[in-house]
Amino acid sequence: MAWMTYISHWFDEDDWYEGQQRATMSRVKQVGLLAAGCQPWNKDVCAASGDRFAYCATLAIYIYQLDHRYNEFKLQAIMSEHKKTITAISWCPHNPDVIASASADSLVIIWNVTEQKVVAKLENTKGIPASLSWCWNAGDAVAFVSHRGPLYIWTISGPDSGVTVHREAHSFLSDISLFRWHPKKKGKVVFGHTDGSLSIFQPGSKNHKHVLRPESLEGTDEEDPVTALEWDPLSTDYLLVANLHNGIRLVDSESLSCITTFNFPSAAASVQCLAWVSSAPGMFITGDSQVGVLRIWNVSRTTPIDNFKLKKTGFHGLHVLSSPPKKKSSSSQNPTKNHHTSSTSEAVPPPTLTQNQAFSLPPGHAVCCFMDGGVGLYDMGAKKWDFLRDLGHVETIFDCKFKPDNPDLLATASFDGTIKVWDVNTLTAVYTSPGNEGVIYSLSWAPGDLNCIAGATSRNGGFIWDVPKGKMITRFSEHGKNGIFCIAWSHKDSKRIATCSSDGFCIIRTIDGKVLHKYKHPAAVFGCDWSQNNKDMIATGCEDKNVRVYYLATSSDQPLKVFTGHTAKVFHVRWSPLREGILCSGSDDGTVRIWDYTQDACINVLSGHTAPVRGLMWNPEIPYLLISGSWDYTIRVWDTRDGTCLDTVYDHGADVYGLTCHPSRPFTMASCSRDSTVRLWSLTPLINPLQINILADRCWDDIIGNTDRAVESGAPPLLCGKVSRDIKQEVEKLTGNPQGKKLRWFSECFSPPGGSKNLWDLVAVIKGQDDSLLPQNYCKGIMHMKHLIRFRMSKAQELTTVKMSKFGGGIGAPSKEERLKEAAEIHLRLGQIQRYCELMVELGEWDKALSVAPGVSMKYWRKLMQRRADQLIQEENDDVIPYCIAIGDVKKLVSFFTSRGQLKEALLVTQAACEGNIQMSPLSTTSGCSNAGGDNTDDYNELLHKVSKELAEWYFQDGHAVLAACCHLAVENIELAMANLIRGNELELAICVGTVLGGSAAQATHYALELLARKCMTVTTCFPSLGYSVIFCLCRDLAADLLMMIPDNKLQLVKLCAFYPGCIAEINDLHEKCNLPDVEECMRLAETMQADGDIFETIKYYLLSTEPEKALPIGIQYVKEQLCGSDWTLDSVCPYLDLLSYVRTERLVLHKCSEFRNELLILCGYIGALLAIRRQYNSIVPALYEYTSQLLKRREVSVPLKIEQLSEELDAWRACTLNKPTDELPCTPPSESQRMVYSILISRIQEEPLKGMVGPDYVTGSNLPSHSDVHISCLTGLRIQGPVFFLEDGKSAVSLNDALMWAKVNPFSPLGTGIRLNPF
Repeated sequence: MAWMTYISHWFDEDDWYEGQQRATMSRVKQVGLLAAGCQPWNKDVCAASGDRFAYCATLAIYIYQLDHRYNEFKLQAIMSEHKKTITAISWCPHNPDVIASASADSLVIIWNVTEQKVVAKLENTKGIPASLSWCWNAGDAVAFVSHRGPLYIWTISGPDSGVTVHREAHSFLSDISLFRWHPKKKGKVVFGHTDGSLSIFQPGSKNHKHVLRPESLEGTDEEDPVTALEWDPLSTDYLLVANLHNGIRLVDSESLSCITTFNFPSAAASVQCLAWVSSAPGMFITGDSQVGVLRIWNVSRTTPIDNFKLKKTGFHGLHVLSSPPKKKSSSSQNPTKNHHTSSTSEAVPPPTLTQNQAFSLPPGHAVCCFMDGGVGLYDMGAKKWDFLRDLGHVETIFDCKFKPDNPDLLATASFDGTIKVWDVNTLTAVYTSPGNEGVIYSLSWAPGDLNCIAGATSRNGGFIWDVPKGKMITRFSEHGKNGIFCIAWSHKDSKRIATCSSDGFCIIRTIDGKVLHKYKHPAAVFGCDWSQNNKDMIATGCEDKNVRVYYLATSSDQPLKVFTGHTAKVFHVRWSPLREGILCSGSDDGTVRIWDYTQDACINVLSGHTAPVRGLMWNPEIPYLLISGSWDYTIRVWDTRDGTCLDTVYDHGADVYGLTCHPSRPFTMASCSRDSTVRLWSLTPLINPLQINILADRCWDDIIGNTDRAVESGAPPLLCGKVSRDIKQEVEKLTGNPQGKKLRWFSECFSPPGGSKNLWDLVAVIKGQDDSLLPQNYCKGIMHMKHLIRFRMSKAQELTTVKMSKFGGGIGAPSKEERLKEAAEIHLRLGQIQRYCELMVELGEWDKALSVAPGVSMKYWRKLMQRRADQLIQEENDDVIPYCIAIGDVKKLVSFFTSRGQLKEALLVTQAACEGNIQMSPLSTTSGCSNAGGDNTDDYNELLHKVSKELAEWYFQDGHAVLAACCHLAVENIELAMANLIRGNELELAICVGTVLGGSAAQATHYALELLARKCMTVTTCFPSLGYSVIFCLCRDLAADLLMMIPDNKLQLVKLCAFYPGCIAEINDLHEKCNLPDVEECMRLAETMQADGDIFETIKYYLLSTEPEKALPIGIQYVKEQLCGSDWTLDSVCPYLDLLSYVRTERLVLHKCSEFRNELLILCGYIGALLAIRRQYNSIVPALYEYTSQLLKRREVSVPLKIEQLSEELDAWRACTLNKPTDELPCTPPSESQRMVYSILISRIQEEPLKGMVGPDYVTGSNLPSHSDVHISCLTGLRIQGPVFFLEDGKSAVSLNDALMWAKVNPFSPLGTGIRLNPF
């Protein structure tokens, strides 16, 4: 592997500490991503190929890929290289890994989607490429065209590479809307024009320009643009053409005649896009431009076969997946294909359909893009969304703010003219403003629970939007048509709103429009902010480079203070919420300045951004913590005491504008950007020592302090805000042992949205808390199994009575029919068959009611048959569900749901069966069942745990370890819940929960404490302004406090003392704290133990002595002797190697220890590979073997390992574990020798002692693709998805997941330097 090429001596012995500092990761964790919507401006902005589809936001391409295991599409990549609006994308027809894109900066890019990298670039395309397409028969050539031509053809590689101009396709009389190459006839191409005409070119034939205009346009100058154009896949000459107003025609490109004109049900309908359905010959679909109606057509009929209204807003693009997602076959649950196989299984032919039914059910999935930015994947056969990403912003998001009384609601303001309100737990839109406001630059929530937002626009003044009612209730026009850059609603006086504008005024008015003050500035005013300590004080940022402070209690229109110092315009200003008189300003000069109003001075200049600063945010708990966002695409975190930049976040793909957090969740930050995304971040790693003080139950003075103490230079972080003071107050009211409540409240304060509250609710249920104390929103999350049925029954009743929420249903509120249907589905899953039938009858769906009626009684079924005569319904899908419920075949139904990835449905049905709500019917038992009619409770309980585990795995691999833990707690599987938290690196949360649960959580809690203590051993970056010795003392004490919480902690404390790099006096202090002998006594004990032949104790005491390196030859010799035997196991050598690995780094890297260091690294690498096999860390097993082999090759050592042996073991492991057959590909079975090698490996590895720890680590954010911050793993050579960990050279990167797994099985860095890896 490439990373091993310089693992020799890249550092001097004295540089080990600096190397340790460079081994780091971002301390701001991305925990959520609100993807941008699809832009509505250009034509070819969505594309599909195989099991992927793509769409364009303004500046980036979003790639979604099918996860075959769960049958769902996931965001795989955000590809961002264009600096201006993307105009078109085109998927390569003969290589599904390659896509091309063009943009308004005259740039064409070829991308490799799998590797997420640029393959080729063509700059200066001589005009903006408005349309783009791969040449079907020309290998790797892409054609593009600007508005009136010519058509350029770019051959990317080979002897003819370069750009050529099409001989005939130029000098058009009308702009080109789009063009399409013929997929079969080489070189044949058609252009659609804005005047409604077509131009057709074919080598060897006469070319035709501007022909086949709709008849109604002939002889006129009217324009009716061609909106869609597709060649008939079954013909060489036929072509489907859509004009915006004149509808669809099938035309013959040879005879230039119209074959068929298709008729719409309404004259008002207009077509925006169309696509052929390749799996159904002669069938195509269209999307309307005004309303989101999907129409299904067949060329043999002039009217649509079916129409589906999918959304209120019109279509923008359509694409049919050429190979629709395959459903997982039920055979995975039922290995023998028999009558239990679901009727939807691919193994069973579908029922015969009449011609009309066949027409109306085209098999296929349509990628649908809408004018409001919505993107979805619609299953036309099942008439349902497989995926819908609704209401994403399609342009720059300028501002974002949390609702003052609800940290779960986030509002965003965008260039696209809308404000949207999002639920940050689900990342879905709850409300959207009416729109058409021009650009919205700024927003401000009304104080408290007033449920209104003030918005500032580029041309329509300011407004107040009543969010629940969806209406604009007030408008402000004092600035005329001048743009308002900032609006601020006073949270100290809810009647006052401030605006600042390009007209040079900052205006203060009441909410009913009465102007109180007009503060004139010499130039445009960009930002204003109300003081959080004085309701009459406001600060402004001006184009004249100055910051001003005004005092409203006087009648003067002059500023109280003017702060000068910036060298370019000032944009935003922000008052500190915790330090009276302190404010900051961000400027186009790239700096942030901190001003002290009381001293009339700039007290710090924060330099580091390389472009204008926009976003600014003070932390509401840590008084010196400031965050800034810039046009350089970065977010920076500052310690304003000394100007240190604590972290830089590179993951936005464009300018960062808005930054915000909520006081009750102070360490969760939202950011918004010109890349049209909103991202959620956790800042908790920045205050890690604070969390540990809380876990270790240290005194309040180590946790909460006043502002003066906290801002002292070098002071560790202290909480100073309202939420921490409130927690302290509540804890002090409690009687008995308050630690459990204290841990919960602080955990919820520190944790980002995404399940921690849900987790704590489940912990409370398991601990026996009264159900009446559960919060109102408990039923919206993952519920304990004992509540699931009851709450879902209650929801069914609520839906049946069609109750509306306090403010109406919000976006996409379901109709009465939809609510009744949802209620019926819930009743069905609860075993309430008769209620289901009655609701189905009310809805007019008689066949469904009849199919399950015998489950009630035959008499009831006959009664329904009589009522059937008066009704007529249309058949729907999913009939397998009521049949299964009626006959009580729970296993088949669970199999059916899990095969489609509907794990929550499977869980609900299983729990209903466990509670006896679904009875096994004699009809469904086979003659082979010995327990027919017997008690199935045990079977159902086993099934319940199996389904819970699968649902947890789905959450876990999707980057939601906390929700995965919730699934396990719901069935009281505490060990697996703890394991998921630890594997997700949620160590602090795992310890909090484990401490409260106790009992079966103890073993996992102790393991988490051990890992967290390892983290503290080198957690130096938490204290950047302190000296090395102070840092080490603080880290040492934190680690010791954690290890003291483990009952049997002696060995862990030995490792801490052995690794601690202080002077002898400091080491002896630590020994005393850990109840260990001093270093001199340890030396004597080591010599005694060596004489007695006690190897382990000898190693231990030498490591604790003044000469720890003496432990190396003794321990290494013992391990080598073990490996020379035939019956050694991991458990016989791991304790020795693990203990040796804690030798102090500064001693291990000494030149005199090089031989022992090399042997230790090789042995740890090899044993680490076996531990990785034991834990199924499959992604790093090859890397560990390769690392060990490379060290063997490059270092002079004497160990009982051979490179050939390592190669054999790796091949055997691959053959016996990874070589699984698939439906498409058979596999080569392992050879007899490989089986033998693997069986010896397994006998040595034995079973993992920690239950649930088997399986890869997957931290929060691993599922979020990076945008502009791209790194390649030095272990795998692949682009890293999710968080990145940098090794000690400061350049080599690995994924944080791989770093965590590596460190758990091999403590030393992959670079072979002898430095310990610490990614926890």
